[in-house]
Amino acid sequence: MVTIIFIIAAFIFGLSYLKYGKFLTQLFELDDQNLPPSSTMHDGVDYVPAPALVLFGHHFSSIAGAGPVLGPIIAGLAFGWFPVWLWVVIGSVFIGGLHDFSSLVISVRNRGRSIAEIANTYMSGKAYRLMLVFIWLTLVYVLTVFTDLTAVAFKADGGVATSSILFMILALGLGISLYRLKMRLSWATGIFVPLLFFCVWLGQCIPLNNIPVLFGDSVKTWSILLIIYCLIASVTPVWILLQPRDYLSSFLLYGSILGGFLGILFGGHALKYPAFTGWSSPDVGPMFPLLFVTVACGAISGFHSIVASGTSSKQIKKETHVLPIGYGAMLVEGLVAVIALSTIMMIGVNDPLTRGAPLAIYGAGMAKFLSIFGIPEKYGNSFGILALSTFILTTLDTATRLGRYIFQEFFSMEAKSSRYIATAATLLLPTIFVLINLRDVSGNIIPAWKTIWPVFGATNQLLAGLALMVVGVWLRKKGKPFWFVVLPMIFMLAMTLWALFIIILQYKFSLLGFIAAILLFLSIFLILEAVEIFKTNKK
Repeated sequence: MVTIIFIIAAFIFGLSYLKYGKFLTQLFELDDQNLPPSSTMHDGVDYVPAPALVLFGHHFSSIAGAGPVLGPIIAGLAFGWFPVWLWVVIGSVFIGGLHDFSSLVISVRNRGRSIAEIANTYMSGKAYRLMLVFIWLTLVYVLTVFTDLTAVAFKADGGVATSSILFMILALGLGISLYRLKMRLSWATGIFVPLLFFCVWLGQCIPLNNIPVLFGDSVKTWSILLIIYCLIASVTPVWILLQPRDYLSSFLLYGSILGGFLGILFGGHALKYPAFTGWSSPDVGPMFPLLFVTVACGAISGFHSIVASGTSSKQIKKETHVLPIGYGAMLVEGLVAVIALSTIMMIGVNDPLTRGAPLAIYGAGMAKFLSIFGIPEKYGNSFGILALSTFILTTLDTATRLGRYIFQEFFSMEAKSSRYIATAATLLLPTIFVLINLRDVSGNIIPAWKTIWPVFGATNQLLAGLALMVVGVWLRKKGKPFWFVVLPMIFMLAMTLWALFIIILQYKFSLLGFIAAILLFLSIFLILEAVEIFKTNKK
């Protein structure tokens, strides 16, 4: 039964790419005769044309992160697998894929500018400033959640930490080979991809289990090291680390997708977890609206619009590459979410794993999937966690770079040295969040990622609604049909504003509650601004 459910989802995604993707391509009039920003504004640092496969790897690695794994697992445990599966499939095809595709198109058509700058052009200066603040705060949440998650994974499995460090060294070697030694991509792939999988095995042989303990916990030590890594990665040219690292890491995710696909297809796993457990969960809250913010990236994610308009649009080599990179990558991410959800389907409602961390559930599930190849459970589990941790790392340094862009935009910082100041400012709040002890609504100390996840999910999905709002205004001003964008926008704004209001009532006057309230007011002002724009256009 698990196999049939998975095949249905994969078939829907494939058909949607061919049919709905063709509709989007025609509506937005993609044409390779239009020169992209990577050609007209090439600077060797941020604006660098990349082959489609390399850019797909960067974009996919950046948007995937932990969201399409953790969100479906948390929501699946809370509400049952069926409502989550339904939302992932429908959301990826008609909302998330549309959101990513359209965000990338309008950025490519506007000199690779961010979604906030586009709001400045087609809405108003006020909307531009509000969007910048909203996006920057969203990135702060992204950095906090994923830094803590990666640090927890490194503490739990020192082999994963070792493999991740070796992986970074490989990425530097690939970047130098491609862009300085001018090695063909096919040759470089044939050399470095096998080395990448070798590092998975080698990491388990020399695990980093005994590192110095700072602030009373080795998780804090790893968090500090990760923040330093983000600081360095944000200011280096994209060709030396960002592009090659994301290209290599995409093969880990391809491997996990293939392993999950074959494991589901031939594993003969029984369907054990209930399809539906109730309209409300004591751990998460009511299904409406919290389902739509808990599945933070598996169906739609506002972070994707920042990546699309922040880094990917500056590296697009041909305009027609927008379809596979914008729409296609979101559908593959939806497939990752279905695989993650399948790890829930295979366990019973009373299984001890249901009380564990989502990372443990995913690792155990991948170990079962990969066991059909004769891979020992230890290595299968490690591979699953490493693949997830690698994508979290790609999200971390991409989010830091994007935060740096936004900070520089807001304060009009044009000097080259300003990127160091902007990066440090972006990392300040995440550093504080991961080093202090955060508490839940009952006052219990819990991991930073778990505390912030509900606010992160609501903020992230609200940003997606706001990005769709900017796309709708852009289409309206271009005289094109726009209701296929406006309807998903209304749905996302309604669900996320409702969820954010519930979160504010829970956290009240705490730091998280205060930031959530700021985000709520910012979004309301932006919505009112968009309404005025639509009224003006109508007149």
